[in-house]
Amino acid sequence: MKNFKELLLWQDAHKLVLDIYEATKKFSKEETFGIASQVRRAAVSIPCNIAEGCGKRTSKDFANFLQISLGSANETDYLILLSKDLGYIGSDQFINLQERVNKVRAMNINLLEKVRQ
Repeated sequence: MKNFKELLLWQDAHKLVLDIYEATKKFSKEETFGIASQVRRAAVSIPCNIAEGCGKRTSKDFANFLQISLGSANETDYLILLSKDLGYIGSDQFINLQERVNKVRAMNINLLEKVRQ
């Protein structure tokens, strides 16, 4: 299909992962294998599935991986909210991460619609 590194969606999703890793460095030790690990896995799943989908031969296969990526974006969104509500991240950091997730999700939906046409 396409080189995933050229997709703006993948680039933004990758930056989101880097931001998530930075934010979760400050989580308490007790959360290392809890929410911190879960939100990292969910965030990493977003660009991973985009990259994997780019290697598929059909648009239908690519769309399936974009759909999985979208689900991971929703999971990341919830875990960021939970992290804020538990006091692991502050309001400013929450707003920044929330905006990044929303942007990635919107870009994913737009690309998914184009691929399905």
